[in-house]
Amino acid sequence: MKINTLKTVGFYGRQAWRHRWFALMMILSSALSSIISVLTPLYFKNLFNLIANNADKIQASETAFQILTTIVFLSLASWVLWRINAFSANYFEAKSLADLSNQCFQYLHHHSPSFFNDNFVGSLVKRVSWFTRGFETITDRIIFNLIPLVVSVVSIIVVLLGVKPLLALLVFVWVIIFLSVSYAVTKYKLKYDIARNEAESATTAHLADSATNHLNVKLFNGYDQEVANFGASNQDLYKKRKLAWDIWAIFESFQMLLSIVLEVGIFYVAIMLWRKGILTVGDFALIQVYIVVILNQVWDFGRIIRQFYESLSDAEEMTEILTTPHEIVDVPGAKELVVKKGQIIFKNVVFNYHATRTVLNKINLTIASGEKIAFIGPSGAGKSTLIKLLFRMHDLTAGTISIDSQNIAKVTQESLWHNVSLVPQDPILFHRSLMENIRYGLPSATDEQVIEASKKARCHDFISQQEKGYDTFVGERGIKLSGGERQRVAIARAILRNAPILVLDEATSSLDSESEHLIQEALEELMADKTVLMVAHRLSTIRRADRIIVIESGQIAEEGNHDELANTEGGIYAKLWQLQAGGFVQ
Repeated sequence: MKINTLKTVGFYGRQAWRHRWFALMMILSSALSSIISVLTPLYFKNLFNLIANNADKIQASETAFQILTTIVFLSLASWVLWRINAFSANYFEAKSLADLSNQCFQYLHHHSPSFFNDNFVGSLVKRVSWFTRGFETITDRIIFNLIPLVVSVVSIIVVLLGVKPLLALLVFVWVIIFLSVSYAVTKYKLKYDIARNEAESATTAHLADSATNHLNVKLFNGYDQEVANFGASNQDLYKKRKLAWDIWAIFESFQMLLSIVLEVGIFYVAIMLWRKGILTVGDFALIQVYIVVILNQVWDFGRIIRQFYESLSDAEEMTEILTTPHEIVDVPGAKELVVKKGQIIFKNVVFNYHATRTVLNKINLTIASGEKIAFIGPSGAGKSTLIKLLFRMHDLTAGTISIDSQNIAKVTQESLWHNVSLVPQDPILFHRSLMENIRYGLPSATDEQVIEASKKARCHDFISQQEKGYDTFVGERGIKLSGGERQRVAIARAILRNAPILVLDEATSSLDSESEHLIQEALEELMADKTVLMVAHRLSTIRRADRIIVIESGQIAEEGNHDELANTEGGIYAKLWQLQAGGFVQ
């Protein structure tokens, strides 16, 4: 087995151990019912011998009814055991699937933003689904197929030893050959199953990416290109899927030949023994039943092993995620961040992207408590990166960032995020109601508090005009709202949160001039008594900042208030201001 396959088995094994008593009930009930299914034909054998060898039908019938009563008792016992098995499996599997889903969900959300940037959402959803489905499939195959197979075949061989050891030996040899070939073929086919799964993941990811960008496909006439690309991906999947299925079809043909060999060979030997007076009519009936049972059980063995390995290979992609260490983790003994003033210090901050590209180099900046700081600069200068580092979306390459003398790398991430609010450039909302989206900033908020925050953010009016008001669902990622409406909902959420440190990342970029004017008052109220960091390209939104920091090539190029920087001859800010407020620079 590959290392990830072993790790998957480890995850499943630990989960089964959590509910081991139900697992034990399933195993015992499955094994005992299988033993009963092997013992029952012995009574039919006696019944047939009794009927064939007794001329006194009255006396024989009494004994026959006694045998039939025993058969009924065994059948009812088997029925009870299977009912115990079914209800135990219902609890065991349902609870285990819920536990595994929770485990995957929690571990996924602890990965860094970089992880989600590198993975398609549709692919992640599929991985979680296949991981839990794999556990269900493997459990079903073990309880309902593998255990009955092993117990039934072993019991049949033991019974045949008492009838005629030669028959038992023939069955034993045949079963060993059949199972060995089945296992070898299934293991050989595993690599093709993994290749097929990877192709399915790629096709699913392509579908999700294209569907997410459906508007771009239409506006840029990309339909034919997308169809061609998806067709190529689907063609690759078709070839790998067909190859995997063809391998199994060939093996099933070989299985059928082996089955014919067993049935013909056993009955040939049985006829020879009957001719010598060793076997009875009842023995023939017993052999026929056992052959049917063996063929059914071992025929399923190939499918069991195939589904077993397929489920493991399906689950491996999620196992890889579950065994990938989180990029950003709390240090041992991390304390809660306590913010009383809101002073922020960037000291010798260096950040390299993928260890090859320096984004920020030796940033030293002290932001006083309650100070309103604005960051400007060309795209790619490092403004947004600086904000991401404050939220600890990445760890620093060198240097420290501290809030009220507390290194953010040594406090819990949850407490850091609790004390810093963000209004992003492109807010993404949950496909939930407007009330739920705004309340996300403060889950304990009352409806009245949510409405008050909405009024301050100037979004109460457009919400009230919705058919269901605050109960209106906004669509995936908030697609049913305009960019400006999403921005105001995000501002309302930040107002409700009321964290001591506020970050505005192009917070008014999606607003028209009228909406921007309306929202400025709300922002002024939101920013009161807070330490504020603003990132903006529209300089009109940052004129009243206490200090403006100009970032260029990952370093601080200029700093000062608007009047100072706007009047600096040849300065970067002065040129930008003239471009936006005074026309073209000669």
